[in-house]
Amino acid sequence: MTAAASKYGTGKEALLRAAVSVVAAKGLRGLTYRSVAEAAGVNNTLVAHHFGSRDALIAAALDWAAEQSISASRLREAATPGRSFTESLLELLLEEPELQVFQYEMVLEARRRPELSAAVTALYENYVSALADGLTASGLTGDVRVVARTLFAALDGLVLQYLAGVERSAIAASLEEVHAVLMLRTGSGTQS
Repeated sequence: MTAAASKYGTGKEALLRAAVSVVAAKGLRGLTYRSVAEAAGVNNTLVAHHFGSRDALIAAALDWAAEQSISASRLREAATPGRSFTESLLELLLEEPELQVFQYEMVLEARRRPELSAAVTALYENYVSALADGLTASGLTGDVRVVARTLFAALDGLVLQYLAGVERSAIAASLEEVHAVLMLRTGSGTQS
C-alpha cells in the first residue's frame, strides 16, 4: 500500500474518497479510473472491478459524499437546542471541504449531462429527508418537507458562500440564525 492509499483508507470506501478528491480538485472531466486509482494508490482495474462503469462510480461517490456530509453535519439533530449544529457544520467545512465541492461539481455537471439529474435530485432529497426527520422528531407538524427544503436551501447557499471565500464568522452568524429559525419553528425557543 502506498502513502496515498493510507490517506484514503482501504477498500471500496478508499476508492470513493479518492473519486471525491479527484473531482473536487480537477472537476468531473478529470475523473478517470486511472486518476482514482492513482489517488487511492491501487491498480485501476480495481476501480473498474468495484464499479463497472464511470457513471456507476459517479453515482456511488455522490451517494457516499451525501451520507458523509449528512452524518458529519448532524442535520438530523439540527432542530434540537444547543450550539452543536453550527459547530458541526463549520467543522465539516473546515475538515472536508472536498465533500461539498464534489457535490457542487455534480450539481453543475447535471445541468450539462441530464443522465446525472436523477442522482443529484436524490442527493438533495437525502439532505431534505435528514432535516425533515430532525424536524419531525422535534415536534414540527404540518408540511415538514416544505420547511425542511426551505431551510436546507439556506444551508446549501451558506455552504456555497463559505466555499467561495465568505468570512467564516459571517457564515457562522448566518448558521446561528438558521438554527434560531429552526428552534422557533419547532417551538424549542430561541436558544441557539
